Amino acid sequence: MTQNSFDVAVIGAGAAGLNAALILGQARRSVIVFDNGSPRNAAADHMNGFLSRDGMNPAELLTIGRGEVRKFGGEFHDGTVVSVTRDDDGFLVELADGSKIPVRKVLVATGLTDRLPAELEVFGERWGRDVLHCPYCHGYSVRDQSLGVIAKSAEFAMHQALMVRQWSDDVVLFLHRIAELSAEDREKLAARDVSIVEGEVAGPTVEDDRLVGVRLVDGTVVARSAVFVGGALTMDPNDAILRTFGAQRAETMMGDFVTVDMMGATSEPGVFAAGNVVDPGAQVIMAAAAGAKAGAGINMMLTNDDLEVALALRS
Repeated sequence: MTQNSFDVAVIGAGAAGLNAALILGQARRSVIVFDNGSPRNAAADHMNGFLSRDGMNPAELLTIGRGEVRKFGGEFHDGTVVSVTRDDDGFLVELADGSKIPVRKVLVATGLTDRLPAELEVFGERWGRDVLHCPYCHGYSVRDQSLGVIAKSAEFAMHQALMVRQWSDDVVLFLHRIAELSAEDREKLAARDVSIVEGEVAGPTVEDDRLVGVRLVDGTVVARSAVFVGGALTMDPNDAILRTFGAQRAETMMGDFVTVDMMGATSEPGVFAAGNVVDPGAQVIMAAAAGAKAGAGINMMLTNDDLEVALALRS
């Protein structure tokens, strides 16, 4: 079954997708937003660093955002998109129930999935509470506490350990499975009073539903009240739709991600992307800003298309 057409399909209803839909709705474009209800920051109870929204629960932000998008005519479909294909001058968005919705342009804002290595998956039980990934997102909330850092390479370890040191003078770097840390790196850590714990990490120690330590394979427990594991994560972009189109990609420090221009356009005409699906380091406010730029970019492309049609009708 084919449903009514829209100017734009926004796939993903996080900060990026909602802000794009808001911009497009205010530009008087017809927009449908698809939301499968699985935001990356679902485990977090508040946001940091978002001007005027600091400390707000991210779920509340999304609820408010959906209401604002609806106010400007945006529609929502709480389901999963299974494919997007080109159709004439636009696209067909196919849903899990078999229905197909024609649209003129597509914005993919499906975020990413954080994945801990198998041996550290046990830390996932504390994810977003006292097992954390981003110092800017969580650092102030755990300031002056005993903090730990676990990473998968010396490069990530140095980056995050020295960063986390800004929020506490009690920081421990767990070498875990890092084979070698250079004398120069050790000197840098010592200069900032970051302690180094040798040995492989086994899991968290929890009492009264709070982290109290990190347990090593040899049984040693190092007292910690929060641990940053961003340097140990694999960040998998939820970009199957973009891969299907063959959008240009680039290898980054955080993995292989689709590239976009300053307005969120991919290498595939009419296909845009914003937020964590193309920028793993984007906090909520950055994702929202990227969505706003993508919305403006899509509207400009639609404006140019409308002009071509109008000129053709006059000839």
